[in-house]
Amino acid sequence: MKKGSWLVNTARGAIVVKEDVAEALKSGHLRGYGGDVWYPQPAPKEHPLRYATNTQGGGNATVPHMSGTSLDAQKRYAEGTKNILQSYFSGKFDYRPEDLIVKDGDYATKAYGQRAATKPGNKPE
Repeated sequence: MKKGSWLVNTARGAIVVKEDVAEALKSGHLRGYGGDVWYPQPAPKEHPLRYATNTQGGGNATVPHMSGTSLDAQKRYAEGTKNILQSYFSGKFDYRPEDLIVKDGDYATKAYGQRAATKPGNKPE
């Protein structure tokens, strides 16, 4: 890509090499990166795009992946995000299970799959 370009990935997280994107931001070759999906998902704490910035200290945004969802589903996502933030900022931490993907380092529901696979030696369900 040309120097100063913005890379927008709304397809799949795995189509970019996350380390290369982070380095391109840091070096100033890319001005910014925007994506709506992580790879892997959920992204581990040390995922390079969590902390990647351009030479001005910004230039990176990743939002929840919502492709192929209905307006009703997107409304539920927004309500769930609001519930999580209210719980966090109130200090209650009384999260509703239906609003979570990951809790305490593990999948909160099997809907996001392979809960057992996160433990060493286990295969995906």
